[in-house]
Amino acid sequence: MNRLNKSFYNRKPEFVAKELLGKLLVHKKGSQFFVGRIVETEAYLAKGDTACHATRGKTKRNAVMFGEAGLAYTYLIYGMYHCLNIVTEREGRPSAVLIRAVEPVLPDLSGLTLDEKRKEVAGPGRLARYLKIEKSLNEEDITKSERLYITDSFSIKEDCYMSKKVKPKEVSRAPRIGVDYSQDSDLLLRYYIKDNQFVSKK
Repeated sequence: MNRLNKSFYNRKPEFVAKELLGKLLVHKKGSQFFVGRIVETEAYLAKGDTACHATRGKTKRNAVMFGEAGLAYTYLIYGMYHCLNIVTEREGRPSAVLIRAVEPVLPDLSGLTLDEKRKEVAGPGRLARYLKIEKSLNEEDITKSERLYITDSFSIKEDCYMSKKVKPKEVSRAPRIGVDYSQDSDLLLRYYIKDNQFVSKK
């Protein structure tokens, strides 16, 4: 296993968001593993970004964003969906990357149609449900945790799964989704793998 370390996350969220594409997101719940290959992310900036949860200061909900790089920031939206973000940059500088979509790895969805698979993983709430990610993982240090982490390779029994090396020409940028309320909604801070079928919106 080649887990991403703290120095990877201790950078501007734009760089982290782009370089997370293709990596494997792993959640171990009990004895079961849930794994997805990251195909879409969004960056939220510490300064000059009114779409960032920390733009108006520290609250009970966003306090983890003011912590050190590599912490998980999870929260509930619409009373039913969880979202997973990874805190970036140094402590006291609140920025993060939202994991927006994954390509399914475990559990195996090979028996489903493409549309059925997309309904499982294309979108931050859907992927959290597929990977069983809940609010209890808030503040988890994914650089040290045995239950939630991002890695280049993952093995279980005789099976080995590898991250996808994504070339710069394979990455598209677009405005973030669901932040129309923000004056910074037009910033090109959404990153996704161009031809991947599990991106939430091309």
